[in-house]
Amino acid sequence: MSKYYVSHDVSRCIGCRACEAHCKVKNDTPAGSNYCKIMTVGPRVSRGIPRFDFVYLACFHCEKPWCVDACPTGAMQRRDKDGIVFVNDDLCVGCKACITACPWGVPQWNSATGKVGKCNLCMDRIDQGLAPACVSKCVTDALTFTTAGEVSEARRQQFAEQLLSKQEQQG
Repeated sequence: MSKYYVSHDVSRCIGCRACEAHCKVKNDTPAGSNYCKIMTVGPRVSRGIPRFDFVYLACFHCEKPWCVDACPTGAMQRRDKDGIVFVNDDLCVGCKACITACPWGVPQWNSATGKVGKCNLCMDRIDQGLAPACVSKCVTDALTFTTAGEVSEARRQQFAEQLLSKQEQQG
């Protein structure tokens, strides 16, 4: 897994897809090619009201990425210093082997370039100390950019607070 992580707070997400739009602008991707996606789940009924949930999906930046192993030219690479998986455009021949290899459908065909692209966590922005475009433009702050260790600690804290709140309500 990458050193970095984009965390998604489902309770804050309104499904506006600003993250998708800013990712497309940043990466100049054509229609039909999304490096990050908001998936709509539902409807479900909560307190008699139909509701939808929204789930953010992007590259997992796997520890042992199948897309990297499948790439015959070495275009799909994993950065040693932080584990970010990215495409070296100069080496990509557009064979789509990485698309076939990824079980989550992360690599995307770019019909404009005839090559494959994917989320690279905006590594040029990270190298400048900035958050990825999707995170920086999230209008409800549902996306946060952090390290894997920080997100794990935040989730443990959130779980503990929820448990404490339930115990207080029970008596």
